[in-house]
Amino acid sequence: MQEEQTQILDRLPSAINASRNGRGAAKSPADQWEVHSDFARQAQSAFEPILDTEEAATLLKIHPKTLQKLARNGRIPGFRIGKLWGFRASALNRWLENKPSP
Repeated sequence: MQEEQTQILDRLPSAINASRNGRGAAKSPADQWEVHSDFARQAQSAFEPILDTEEAATLLKIHPKTLQKLARNGRIPGFRIGKLWGFRASALNRWLENKPSP
């Protein structure tokens, strides 16, 4: 997962520079590196890895189907992308902290 995120971040600056170069003056290599560094820092602080059902269920120590059912019913924070469920570790942590003890 982290490797995929790194690959995406590595490709984004060239796409940004390509779109900017079409509209204005060409960027120097130093300017391109500055754009890459700033963008990478912002992206890393803005994005957190998304857990799939298996990973989230392992963290919560429940069965993956139980996790999907809870998410589908809105009892646990999750979201769907197509057919797949995604979970943010920070949202699951907040959910656990706010969940009343039995």
